[in-house]
Amino acid sequence: MRNLHRAAAAAAATMAIPVLINAETARAGTPSADPESSRCTGSVPYVSGESGYAVYRIPAVVRADDGAVIAFAEARESKSDAGSIDIVRRRSVDGGCTWGPQAVVADQAENTIGNPAPVVDPRTGDLVLLSTRNAGTASEAEILRGEVSAEDSRRVFVQRSTDDGRTFSPLEEITATTKLPDWRWYATGPGHAVAVIGGAHDGRLVVPANHSSAPPAGSADTGAEAKYYGAHSLLSDDGGRTWRIGFDDSTFDGELNTNESIATQLRDGSLYFNTRDQNGSSPATRADAVSVDGGESLVTPFAAEPGLVGPVVQGSVLQVRGGDWPLVYSGPSDPTRRAAMALRVSEDAGETWENRLAVSADPAAYSDLVQLPGRQLGLLYETGINGANETITFRRVPLSELR
Repeated sequence: MRNLHRAAAAAAATMAIPVLINAETARAGTPSADPESSRCTGSVPYVSGESGYAVYRIPAVVRADDGAVIAFAEARESKSDAGSIDIVRRRSVDGGCTWGPQAVVADQAENTIGNPAPVVDPRTGDLVLLSTRNAGTASEAEILRGEVSAEDSRRVFVQRSTDDGRTFSPLEEITATTKLPDWRWYATGPGHAVAVIGGAHDGRLVVPANHSSAPPAGSADTGAEAKYYGAHSLLSDDGGRTWRIGFDDSTFDGELNTNESIATQLRDGSLYFNTRDQNGSSPATRADAVSVDGGESLVTPFAAEPGLVGPVVQGSVLQVRGGDWPLVYSGPSDPTRRAAMALRVSEDAGETWENRLAVSADPAAYSDLVQLPGRQLGLLYETGINGANETITFRRVPLSELR
């Protein structure tokens, strides 16, 4: 089935989207000489317990228009996924070796604002950030069961930075155009979003997201069952000023419960989506799909990805730009627990995967990837010695280590 899935995607991509060469590499940043490339191997931008917060989680990273690396995180007052949670950021002007002061991007007092999904608008250079809010007293289980008011449930917001991540505009709500009436749980990203380069949808911003739906009328289900999770995409064709829903994976058959998802643009111009499977009946913990129309639809539904072995957890993907560099996946590689962060590589657009770099044997969880100058990748990930949420660490990875 996977070969049929890939063949259909390849055929559709050939017909619909031209191969990206010059425009894509120029705007995404072709690997080049970088005087900072040998300065360090990594750094630790976030340490739980520092700067007034108990825990830092849910990393997302982008490279701003001026070249600065912007590392986002949820800053939590407790270990809980609920409660008072802010979005913070730190900027690095030397490729992630050192970081400027921590700044709050979004603060909803005692409520939750999180799931940062950043992307740079290629037309303006503005940094656009989507996030999701709910009342600090509302748990995910209560939201899944529909026990929370619309005001206190998951709502979607956008912000903009016109100065490369130094400051951000106030939160602007976009829930009305990005969330269907019967959706309950909702999350943007987390992790970097995508700006389409080239083709009919050049400049479109695409944010992978996920949701849960209410059970059908007459069902004895509560909505908290994992089969009601689904992935979807959010699209903007005006630089993030207005948004709409693209594809909607709401199969709810229990085989693949698509959840936290991430995307990247492949060399042929198509979009590759990779998602967490939230305890579906499939033995795989990851699934993937391809879109050839800028995220409007999927060529075929999400299919299980057995080549990416690991626990049930968020992961990140990035198509390295320039030359014949591969598609890269980051995520824990231990099959039973959140540990052993690794980079997996696909030389055939996600058809097959190979473990290429064991980053660490330590506990590890969420992660995100960014391309750096000087033939380097940046990996921002949750890790620690006794648990995965002790730090958010930044690791610089020479692309030569992925060959």
